[in-house]
Amino acid sequence: MQNKITKKGDLLDEYGNLIEAGYATSLIKKYDRSKIKASKLRIKEWDYYLIYNNKYGVAITVDDNSYMGLNSFTLIDFSIPQETTKSIMTFMTNGKVGLPATSEIGDVSVKNKKYSFEILNDGKQRLIKAWIKDFEKDHDLTCEFTLTDEPKDSMVILTPFEKKKHFYYNQKIVGMKAAGKIEFKGETIEFDSNTTRAILDWGRGVWTYKNTWYWGAGCGIVDGHEVGFNIGYGFGDTSKASENMIFYDGIAHKLDQVEFQIPKDNKGKDDYLKPWKFTSNDGRFEMDFTPIIDRHSNANVVVISSNQHQVFGKFNGKMILDDGKEIILKDYLAFAEKVINKW
Repeated sequence: MQNKITKKGDLLDEYGNLIEAGYATSLIKKYDRSKIKASKLRIKEWDYYLIYNNKYGVAITVDDNSYMGLNSFTLIDFSIPQETTKSIMTFMTNGKVGLPATSEIGDVSVKNKKYSFEILNDGKQRLIKAWIKDFEKDHDLTCEFTLTDEPKDSMVILTPFEKKKHFYYNQKIVGMKAAGKIEFKGETIEFDSNTTRAILDWGRGVWTYKNTWYWGAGCGIVDGHEVGFNIGYGFGDTSKASENMIFYDGIAHKLDQVEFQIPKDNKGKDDYLKPWKFTSNDGRFEMDFTPIIDRHSNANVVVISSNQHQVFGKFNGKMILDDGKEIILKDYLAFAEKVINKW
């Protein structure tokens, strides 16, 4: 069942539960941190930006998990391939990061002597600035990006967990235009809005302790059109909606179920750098995926752990729009990931 939510209103009822589960194509419900009835230490909020073209990728995360925060910057060179990530953890943030209650407008700034992240959103464009001391030994990194042309539609999903007062409110904005530069090791890397696109993963909610998620997304130009997708599953009660969508010139086309088929090695473990497949129950998303690089991190701090495999590679296959139009992807750069969290 795919329940499309069309009426604006509050996100949570008086008991801290979702009023309605389902999906939308805009941030239709009002998120209010003060209305959460679960332990305040269970609240998780983040803004994750991916900015990329066929040469380079940049991932920026500002995260407030209440008992800890994580600010992270990743630079990927797809041609080598090589990635460098620096993550800075803080403790007992408890909402003090000040992530906005909506993606539509609002600023966030986190900084100390070792880093600075600024995301300035006036409702028309997003300006992202970052500085990281010793991103690699003795080499600082600075960047500045401007994100514009937000598509009309986005993927929004309201997912309850079986545990009361736990929920996930999520928006994926797929296909903003991006322009900017990175200065690192005495060089400047330029990003042109004609070839560079951006994705925002905006998440707010109360999560259970142990969960696994699968997520994939991409955006770019295909035959002169803006084409993107968002796919995923793995946690919570998704009986009312999946988060699977195609985006064609900024308009969402809803898919039902998409399965990630990750190959196994001879010991039965996921082998992320072998070719994957993606299949759908309605035949509207059928893809082969050839990995280029696995952005892997495995963090363990006492009872908290996060094992992440974000794999970038080339998608080849077909997507079918609501009207039956077939979109063929050929060597289309995007990513797919599997994340196992205890948090």
